[in-house]
Amino acid sequence: MDGKQSGGFKVWTPLFFSVVMVGGMALGFNLRDTLRGKRDLQTVIQRNDRLEQIIDLVNEKYVDSVNSDDLYKDAVEGILSHLDPHTIYIPADELEDVNQDLEGSFYGIGVEFFVFDDTINVTSVIPGGPAEKAGIVTGDKIVRVGDSTVAGKHIPSDNVIKMLKGRLNTKVTVTLKEPVNNTLKQLTITRGEIPVYSVDANLMLDSKTGYIKINRFSATTYDEFARALKGLKNSGMEQLVIDVRQNPGGYLEAAQHIVDELLEGDKLIVYTQGLHNKRTDYKTNGRNTFEKGKIAVLVDEGSASASEILAGAVQDWDRGIVVGRRSFGKGLVQEQYEMNDGAAIRLTVAKYYTPSGRSIQRSYKNGRDAYEEDFIKRFEHDVLKGNDTTLTEDTTRYYTANKRLVYGGGGIKPDVFVPFDTARLTPGLSNMMYSEDARRVVWNYYMRHREALLQYKNVAAYSTGYTADELVADFLKMQDPTFRRAVERVLRNKTNYSFFRMQLKAQLARILYRSNGYYAITTWDDDVIRRAVETMNSTRYSTIIGRQGF
Repeated sequence: MDGKQSGGFKVWTPLFFSVVMVGGMALGFNLRDTLRGKRDLQTVIQRNDRLEQIIDLVNEKYVDSVNSDDLYKDAVEGILSHLDPHTIYIPADELEDVNQDLEGSFYGIGVEFFVFDDTINVTSVIPGGPAEKAGIVTGDKIVRVGDSTVAGKHIPSDNVIKMLKGRLNTKVTVTLKEPVNNTLKQLTITRGEIPVYSVDANLMLDSKTGYIKINRFSATTYDEFARALKGLKNSGMEQLVIDVRQNPGGYLEAAQHIVDELLEGDKLIVYTQGLHNKRTDYKTNGRNTFEKGKIAVLVDEGSASASEILAGAVQDWDRGIVVGRRSFGKGLVQEQYEMNDGAAIRLTVAKYYTPSGRSIQRSYKNGRDAYEEDFIKRFEHDVLKGNDTTLTEDTTRYYTANKRLVYGGGGIKPDVFVPFDTARLTPGLSNMMYSEDARRVVWNYYMRHREALLQYKNVAAYSTGYTADELVADFLKMQDPTFRRAVERVLRNKTNYSFFRMQLKAQLARILYRSNGYYAITTWDDDVIRRAVETMNSTRYSTIIGRQGF
């Protein structure tokens, strides 16, 4: 199970980060018009009948039957494959889900759930949402949705989600089994607008350091950030850590407004320009709620698009420091064009440039496969070695406001480099952390000890009062004898044991206190956050940005 770290990790890493990069391609774009103002493709180009004629000819004359929709989709994707990696075709049946993440809400009842043993367990109820108002509580088991039985039927989670979603103000009847006495209750719930939060966490790391974690830049991100910033300032925040690691991007406008809170005066945040798009400048508008305190922006290889706009503006104006690993390197702007069949094309129309004038887009001249392989090789050869040795094709010199030298191409290079902690993610430990058994043991423990856990009035009390050793013991008991011995070998290492226990404790905190609870536990053991705070609290901070007076 634990095997050799280097070999096993090299197998696991490219697969994991390929998924991350695909996610970046799907979500990491900067639409200059909101999705509510989607542009119709037919208003931009005239129809070309050649593709239609070929498909019609195949349908009429080909020796076997074919699916015309598949032919059309493959043809469109073939055309787009000759363009940049971030110009994509989105089929009609996928468009709503893709747009939903960026719109910041959907219509449903407001529950989150896990499926264990073909049973749908409600693990979280959105505060103030339709489900909570109707009487659903964490721990309820969903038995039926409408007339459809969903318990014990091997029904995929996606199907259940589709049943619970619907149009605003429509009704859905749900039958549930209560967690304590197993009695059934039937509730008719009116669907409402359910928020999809993009700010995962906002909390104080210490008496003066605030922390905000942003998972994407959606239509609601700025409002969420502004509320979090206000709350942290009221708690005594003097310096701020903004975490955009693994954030694939989103709306340019959301990043623009957040940067506006951090910069004083009339300053350029980013500008866009393309062959058919004249230069457009995005500048501050005087929001500057937090224009004086120290700032650290956390980035990694999954930080793309709008995340890089934020980091680039902070770096170029010497407003703060960038900490972590080199960002993804996506400096392209997409616009969305709808097609007659409900599908859409997100077409790259411009590049964006940071205030110093640099484009941070990685080269894609050798095609999409090479683009992906280059990313994986960079991760394996540079990040895992603990040193960023990436050479960029853009050797043009750019300068920050305080005349620091920076380069374009290949992403945003951090001011403080923190390598990937491979010791924490050996194959054995990773398999344990992300296993179904880990989720199951946390959930079962919550259900057995719910009353005792609810005695912790807040996450701070939980953090100091609960050790989570019982969770590790329960995980071991769940394993068959052969696998248990392998787990025990991994956990003999004290560092592995502490890290695994912390992860289980954080998962339980997520059930109790939502995502803020999870990050309240994990931030204590995060090397990148630790280095950021250490740097802000030292003279190195002012040395890096070339300014005194902090």
